[in-house]
Amino acid sequence: MGIINFIKEAGEKLFGASAAPAAAEPAAAPADAAANLAALNQKAGDAIAAYIRSQGLDADNLGVTYDGVSHTVTVTGNAADQPTKEKILVAAGNVQNVDKVDDQMTVTNPAPEAQHHTVVAGDNLWKIAEKYYGSGAKNDVIFEANTPMLKSPDKIYPGQVLVIPPLQ
Repeated sequence: MGIINFIKEAGEKLFGASAAPAAAEPAAAPADAAANLAALNQKAGDAIAAYIRSQGLDADNLGVTYDGVSHTVTVTGNAADQPTKEKILVAAGNVQNVDKVDDQMTVTNPAPEAQHHTVVAGDNLWKIAEKYYGSGAKNDVIFEANTPMLKSPDKIYPGQVLVIPPLQ
């Protein structure tokens, strides 16, 4: 559990133009502004939860909340296993306008936690596998740990955060 950092300008574009600036306070009465901000945060949290589920990921009592002021997603619930938990957290964080994910999840069958790697220009899965595992040939381990978010091993982008699981 803890905070995982992401690059808020990178990631899936889930928020429409009306929801993206949730941190900006509307020019309205303070009570209206607070209600509008809460509604935008709720809409964004719901969109992120729907995106997670659209990836075929879920957890018991999955809860996703978004705070537009801090650009933080908080994820709660109980995942069946460590890889599912890590995929849920990375899916939540690899969304545009998300800067941090607060991991409040538990795991039914705990295992060693994975590391995270933020992709930079020039990275590919082969280079990343060499860095973490000493062999680029193990790039398929990273690809599998990041599916279904990754559709192809060649489709990574700067700013994206990848799960780097421990080798078994």
